[in-house]
Amino acid sequence: MNISEVAKLTGLTAKAIRFYESKGIIKEASRGANGYRQYTQHQVDELLLIRRSRLVGFNLDECQELLNLSNNPNRRSADVKQKTLEKVSEIETKIEELKRMKKTLLDLADTCPGDDSNDCPIIKGLTCCHENK
Repeated sequence: MNISEVAKLTGLTAKAIRFYESKGIIKEASRGANGYRQYTQHQVDELLLIRRSRLVGFNLDECQELLNLSNNPNRRSADVKQKTLEKVSEIETKIEELKRMKKTLLDLADTCPGDDSNDCPIIKGLTCCHENK
């Protein structure tokens, strides 16, 4: 399969596929007689795993770990589950942080009259106050 076919199948851009190759996340594609990259179904499967993993929040290093586990016939599903639950915990923490950020912004917006005055409580609140955690 050439890179444009792989891009269609995976939903990735050719640039992203080349990036994953250059970073060693997937094995470099072999070259056909015409010099074009030729991908195997295994590489397509790896790219799908990367894309789907990225969509649910895994970073590149974590994707590499998941690929390593995927390619390891001796892997334990418990290891994959642990990584998944660790990611869920990170996401829950981030959601709580985002909720606090939202509350802070709404509180600041509530202090602002939103008129033509140059006096802005939002700017004052962002420049002079230190949030206690």
